[in-house]
Amino acid sequence: MPSITGSFSGKITKQSAMQLTDQPNHDLSIAEVSGTQKSADALWNDSKMTYWGITDVVNGEGTQRGYYHNVHADKGRDWGTFEGKVTSAGGAVSVEGTWKFTGGDGEYRGITGGGKFKTVMKSETDLECSWDGSYELAKAQTR
Repeated sequence: MPSITGSFSGKITKQSAMQLTDQPNHDLSIAEVSGTQKSADALWNDSKMTYWGITDVVNGEGTQRGYYHNVHADKGRDWGTFEGKVTSAGGAVSVEGTWKFTGGDGEYRGITGGGKFKTVMKSETDLECSWDGSYELAKAQTR
C-alpha cells in the first residue's frame, strides 16, 4: 500500500451547538468543515474536502466522530469515517485520531486504507489538519 501524507486547511461553514444539562460544562455540537487538501501525492493534492463532525465534550475534553468526502476534480471521489479525542490546553482545541476509507467512485472505486490525523483550531472558524496513512486502489488490488 502506498503511504500518503498531507494537510488540510478548513473553514467551518455550518455549525450548531447546545449545552446539555446532565452535568456542568457538557456541550454537544455538529459542524460542517470545507477546504482544500495539500499532498505530495498527486491523487490527493488539491482535492476538495468536506467533513461533518459531531463533538461531545465535558470541560473541553471528549470525542469527535464523523464522515468525510473528497472530490478529486474529474477523477472521482473518496469518502470515509473518522474518530478522535478532543483536548483543550491553554485555550487551544485539538483533535487527534484515526480515519478510514469506506468507499469511492471513479478511480477511487474500491479504495481501502486509512491512517491518523491531528486537527488544531486556529480561530473560531478556521482549522489546520495534518494527516498520514496508506491506501490501495481497487485496480492495484486486481493485479
